[in-house]
Formats: sequence, C-alpha cells, structure tokens
Amino acid sequence: MEINRRFSHEVREAMRREIENAGGNEVFFTGIIDADGKIISVNVGSRGNSDSVPVNFSESRTASVLIHNHPGGNLHPSDADLIVASDASEKAQGFYIVNNDVSEVYVVMEPIKPVITKKLDCEETSVYLSKNGTLAKISPDFEERPSQIELVKEISRAFNDDAIGVFEAGTGVGKSFAYLVPSMLWAAQNKERVVISTGTINLQQQLSEKDIPLAEKIIGKKIKAVLVKGRQNYVCLRRLSEVGTERDLFSDETEIFDKINDWAKTSATGSKSDLSFMPPENLWQRVNSEADACMGMRCKFREKCFVMRVRKEAADANILVVNHHLLFADIESRMNGAGYDDTAVLPPYKRIIFDEAHGIEDAATSFFSNAINRFRILKQLNLLYRQRKASSTGYVYTLSALSRIEDKSDLVKNEIEATKNAVSHLEEEASFILGNEFNIRLFEGTAPRFSSVISAVSLLQKHLATVTGLTREIIEGIDEDDLDNSVIYEAKAVLRRLDDMVATCQNFFSWEEHPESVFWIQAKRLPPAMAKSVENPFFYEFVQTPLDIAPMMNKGVYEPLKTVVCTSATISISRSFDFWKKRVGISFVEKERVKSGEFASPFPYEKNMFFAVPSDAPFPDNENFQSFIENSIVSLIQAAGGKTLVLFTAYDSLRHACDTARTRLRLSGITVLRQGEDDRFRLLSQFKEDVSSVLFATDSFWEGVDVPGESLSLVIIVKMPFGVPSDPVFAARSEQIAKKGGFPFMELSVPQAVIKFRQGFGRLIRRGDDTGAVVALDRRIIEKSYGRMFTQSVPKCEIVYKPLKDIIERVGMRLDSPS
Repeated sequence: MEINRRFSHEVREAMRREIENAGGNEVFFTGIIDADGKIISVNVGSRGNSDSVPVNFSESRTASVLIHNHPGGNLHPSDADLIVASDASEKAQGFYIVNNDVSEVYVVMEPIKPVITKKLDCEETSVYLSKNGTLAKISPDFEERPSQIELVKEISRAFNDDAIGVFEAGTGVGKSFAYLVPSMLWAAQNKERVVISTGTINLQQQLSEKDIPLAEKIIGKKIKAVLVKGRQNYVCLRRLSEVGTERDLFSDETEIFDKINDWAKTSATGSKSDLSFMPPENLWQRVNSEADACMGMRCKFREKCFVMRVRKEAADANILVVNHHLLFADIESRMNGAGYDDTAVLPPYKRIIFDEAHGIEDAATSFFSNAINRFRILKQLNLLYRQRKASSTGYVYTLSALSRIEDKSDLVKNEIEATKNAVSHLEEEASFILGNEFNIRLFEGTAPRFSSVISAVSLLQKHLATVTGLTREIIEGIDEDDLDNSVIYEAKAVLRRLDDMVATCQNFFSWEEHPESVFWIQAKRLPPAMAKSVENPFFYEFVQTPLDIAPMMNKGVYEPLKTVVCTSATISISRSFDFWKKRVGISFVEKERVKSGEFASPFPYEKNMFFAVPSDAPFPDNENFQSFIENSIVSLIQAAGGKTLVLFTAYDSLRHACDTARTRLRLSGITVLRQGEDDRFRLLSQFKEDVSSVLFATDSFWEGVDVPGESLSLVIIVKMPFGVPSDPVFAARSEQIAKKGGFPFMELSVPQAVIKFRQGFGRLIRRGDDTGAVVALDRRIIEKSYGRMFTQSVPKCEIVYKPLKDIIERVGMRLDSPS
C-alpha cells in the first residue's frame, strides 16, 4: 500500500492519536524522511478546525515533509494547499494530505530524499600512504612518514565532521598527498566536488601534472580533476578575429600577433601558458577573454570557445585546482547574489582545501582592493575614442553610426579630453602632497593636507560619470536588431570598468563613511623607456584596501561551506595558531568546529644545519649596520664558496650590498645575481644551474624558492622582516589594534615578521639530505625578549651566538664537510 511505503507504522499510530486528541479537526504535522523516502518521525506544528489549520513556519524550517489531514476524507488539495505546497517545493520539502485514520495519502509535492554522506574511514584512508599501502608498492624509494599519516587522518576527520581544519605541515611531510588522498576519496564516494586552492602557479601545475595522476594510482580510482585558470589567461577567438582586421594599426607587434593567431588555430587549450613565447601584455589584453566583453550564446565562436570548453570540463569534475585569486573572485560573486548552489565563476562546491594558507590574508587583501591610476583610466578612454595620426577611431564612432539619436560623438570626445586633463591635474596634486615620500594614507591625521587631492578626485569622478552617461545615451538609441554587434559588448565592458572607477573616486572623497577601508596613494616608477622623456619619473595610484578581511572570510567561506582545510608549513607562532586564525576570520567560528594540529618535518635539522647570529653585529638602527652587513655578506659567501641566498627587507640596502659584493668577488669566479635584473624564473634557473652563484633578493623571494641540493647551502637573513611602519595598510591595521586596547607591535608586527622569517628560514632545507646554515645578521633575535618567538617557531637545530669571525669559520667547516 502507498501509505505503508510513505509512513512507518509508528508514525501512523502517533498521527492517529494526535488527530483524535484534536477532536478530528485538521492537524498540521512536520515529518522527517529516511534515505528511502519513508517518514520516520513527526511533530505536531499546529491544530485547526474542521476546514483549515494554520501553517507553523517555525516548525517547518527543518522538516522534510509538511503533512495535514482532511477530516471529510476528500484528499484533493484546496487552492490554499497548493500555495503552501509551492512554497514547500522551493525549500525541497514534500507536501502530503492524509485522511483522519492515516490509511490514505495524497502526495501533492514529492520531497527530496536526503543525501546520505559516506564518511571516510580515517584509518583505512591513512593506510594508502603507509608502509602497507599502495604508495609503498609503486614507489621504489618510499619511506613511511608518521606525521603524514597523522595529517591524513586529521584531514579525513575534517571532511567527516564538516569542520574547519588548520594544519601546519613542515617541509617534507608530504602535505599534498595528505590532502589529495582524502579529497579524492571523498569526492568519488559522495559525488561532491572539492576545490583545491593554491598560492602559486608552480604548485597548481605540480598538482595537476604530477601529484594528482600519482594519487589516482595510490587510491586505485580515476578521478576527474581540472586545472581552472582565470579567463584572462585564455585567448578569445572573437576578439582575436576582430583585432586581426586592424593588425596594421600596431605594426611593431604584427609579427607577434600573427604567431598568436596561428597558434590559436591548433591549440588544444587556448591558454597563454601554452605559448612558446611570452606575448607583450598590451597585445594579450586586446585578444584575451574577459567576462565583461563576453557575448555568450550570441557569439559566433561559442562552439570553439576555449573558456566554455574549460567550464564544461569543470562542471562535472571531482576536483578543481585553482589559485587564491580565482577562488576569491568566485566567493565575491556568490556573496553578491549568485549564492552557493549554482555556478558563479566556478561550479558549486561545499568543500575547500587552502594550500599555502599562510598567504590567504595577503591574497584576499589584494583581490578585494580597488585601485585607479593614469594608465588604467586612459586605457579605457582610448578604447572609446583615440586620435591616431591624422584619424580618429574608437567604439564611440561605431556606436554613433548605429544609434538613432543625434550624433553625440563630439560631446563624448570633448568630455574624454576633459577627463584626461582631470587625470593630469590629479597626478599633479598627488605629486605635491607626496613630496619625496612613496605613499601616504588618507585619515584624520592627514585629511587637512588632502583637500586639494579630494577636490581633484571629485572633478575626475564628475568627468568619468559624464563620459559613461553620454555613451549609454548613444547605446540606448540603437535598434534591437543591431544589438548583436560585438562593439556594443566591448563598449559596455568599458563602461562597467569606468563605473568601478567612478565608485572608487566616490569612496575616496567620502572616505569618512567607509571605516572598513584604508585609502591611500602610492607613487610608482614609470617604465625606463617612458621615464627618459618626462620630468617626473613617477605615476600615482589611488587605492582602497579592506582594513580587515576576517569578517568577509567568515561570511563568505566558513559559514556557507561545510569543510575548509587550511594547510601550510608556516602558520603557527611559538606553537600557537591564534594569530593566524584571528587574521583570517577563523576566530569567528565555533571552537567545537575547528580542528588544528602541527605535523613536524621528518628532516634531520639538528644534524644537517645550524642557525647562527653574530654577537658582535651592531643593531639595525646603528649607522654602521649597513657597512657591517656588506662586509659580513662577502665574507660568508667566500666561506661558503658561493651557494648563497641573501634575503633583504629593503631594496636600497640590497642594491648597495650587491654592488659591494660584485666589486669584491669579481675575481673569485662567483656569479652574483640580483633580483630585478632578470625575471624570476630565469634568475632561479641560473642560480640552480650555477652551483657557485649567489642570489641577492627581497620580498617575494622569501617564499616559493625551491633549490634543493648543493646550489643552496647558505641562507643569509639580513634583518628581521618587520612590516614597514609607514606602509598605509600596516599602519591602519596597527591603529585598529591600538584603538581596541591592544599592543600592535606584539599583536601584529612580531607575528607577521615571524611568519615571514620562517618562510625565509625554510629556503635552506628542501629535502632530507640537504645541509648548510642559516645566518641572521640581526642580533635582536637573540637579545630582545620577542626574539624567542622567532627561535621557537623554526625547526629545532643548533643555535650559534658568537662573533662573526667564528661563524664564518664554522660556515666554511660545515660546507667543506657536511656530515
């Protein structure tokens, strides 16, 4: 019988009693179904009369099925019933009508059967990477890593418990496989998509090309994994075709354009990374795919579209590999209305792995910042109208030719010229207020100095808004039959970008209404070729940056998603995760939902390296510090025979020290490389291949440098990497802590410096047989009380605190005899 298939015997009996107790009148019930769709429990929500019963919406929120009885025995739904049933369907709820003795049922709306989650067996999952597992059988040099096995178990529990996981895995633990194995097993057995987000392209490619294929062999299952890049990485065939009709207008790059055009005809991916050369950025931006300018189903190239092809692949993938920037673009779209159940930038998902999680705050801060400068503004304006030799060109002329309204192209042209003048005026005001500084923050203390800048921003905003308004009037006059013209899509994309700039200008001059943001100006150097022909070698950028990304992370990531696993080699400070959790919003999450743990590196640091600090070094604020580090660096490099990475916190200090080293090492056969003299990839390649070379670097080279073996045997850390007090965002965040009664130095400066120091320290030992030394020339790390936070946060090894000459001798001995 239908009634027996829909209701358990116990539920039917309970409902009969409740209806009888209500005098045979209508009773509203809420029911819970099992995996077979049978109602296994009910609650009474409300009681009515013989003709109607109120719906208890509070009680119905968590129900699978809404049920009520018709005392007369006619089970067909009334109009009121159908309205309630329609509302229920939107919440995936069923709607049933029964008679008074619950012997018959009329199903108005079918319920959605609950998805039964198949949890991971933590022990079985960890076996795959144990000495008894598949990896041991297929890998000839396999060594069991106890810390990796424990990490697998913890990540598996995070999946099972819908938890937030914060796991620090030291170098050599094998964290990639520790999260890939449970992620792939979970995706396969639960038909759920898992997103893996990384901070670097190198790790994305390693995961896709090497680690995931091996992980498939380890678990014995074929898993569909797709590497998803931002659409700007793919060529747009429509734009490529249209730019081809104007190829003679950029004669300097015609040959490169032809190469891209030929490549696109045979490329399987359309991805810029598959080109055999690096195209000029300004040319690539004219032919790459952009969401704003996409014609979608109206595009005649849609069947061949590389972006659509990747999206189709991603739509049924088990694993998506993305970078943090693309993930935040997706999260922003979902927070702005796309929701979490449908495709936004990415297909829907409920579980994320953040690898290289130490970079989440910086990645989110960068993504959610808005910036305008001369080049960004002029690029968009020149697409609408530009004077090229004796002719004028731009979208505005095509739009005007299509539009029925009177020709406004001259008005747009004049307003664009006025806008360009407003940009020049704004730059003059920015140059004046900055003087010899490279940045300045807009806040209560500097607001009086900003009055002329604010006026200039307001003027720019006014002209930009007029340009967009006039252009939209032209577009509104175009007949519907002509709306398929691609120029309209390109022009609308320009207008949307200009609208964003208008909004940034608006926020800048109403900055007091946005306490959640930091507003600042920075001077940036012009490219050398441009700087030669102008008096001022700088251009100016106006930036709005989020003060605190923690609330956004909680609202956009931790609350709506089920499992979020964050892993890195450097997210704890003195064995505590509290600082990092607070910065990225995990402190908002209920403590019961957060799992955390440290998983130590298996590498023998105590045997293979030592950490030294010269006891006779002057403090960094001493006028002799620069000359001390220049002499020390040369002596240490000579003792090591090259093979050295020197990490700085300031480029000027790096430049002077590098010049000194080149002069004094010119006859030694040691090649001195300097960041900025070549691109990162070529610099690192040369550093690896030339065993006796040394590399002077700053900032980005503190992390992501992976040079195992003899080519890197000595890391010199010149100064403790404290944030620059004058940095506008750092200063604003410090003030925020102080206003709450905190101590910014200990709550922000030191913890940030510890994490970066750990990154630099970690460049030395990249595999089990690496040996060498880390030398820090800043003795505050030993002599200041906060120095313990640094030494307690790096792997345990011998610490040498002696005069520089003793350290130089020790370096020479260590590198001559590594055992």
